[in-house]
Amino acid sequence: MTEIVGHFLVFTVVAIGFLLTPLLLGKLLRPRIHSPEKDATYECGEPTIGSSYIQFDLRFYVVALLFIIFDVEVVFFFPWATVFGNSVHLTDTSLLATDRVRLSEQILSLASGSLTPESAISAKTALTLGWLGVVDVLVFFSVLLVGFAYVWKRGDLDWVRASSQRSKFASGSVGGSEKPLRQSNPQAAG
Repeated sequence: MTEIVGHFLVFTVVAIGFLLTPLLLGKLLRPRIHSPEKDATYECGEPTIGSSYIQFDLRFYVVALLFIIFDVEVVFFFPWATVFGNSVHLTDTSLLATDRVRLSEQILSLASGSLTPESAISAKTALTLGWLGVVDVLVFFSVLLVGFAYVWKRGDLDWVRASSQRSKFASGSVGGSEKPLRQSNPQAAG
């Protein structure tokens, strides 16, 4: 336990060092020429005009959440690939007994040397495990595809359609009537 704590403390000290070293070097080496233009607020190269309390389109958040959800779900393929790869190796009947024991211990998450060659996973069992892994990943991937199809059908990924509908409403030619639009911005009306 104390060895783990020691490693954690060394890691923490090194991480803090990696954070502070560039900051301190920058403070020591950069020129100190101040001007009102340099001290002004800078945001992505755009001048800061108007209120910072503007309403963003909700689609930005929806797309970001969808990206995070689908991106995180892809992480679940890595443990599956490890178990599937080991089980495919175990299906080889010409595999040495020591390799079969080592792969069986990896699949079963056992300590090294805890299995005997007689208690290792057989080629027939490994084939069943491999097919079970294929079925599992197909079910998982089909759930992902159903979720993706739902999001697509709902229109959350369709940016062009929403922009074209907005331009129809802005021109005032909806349904053949040429009514002028009311101003929705109260500041522009003044």
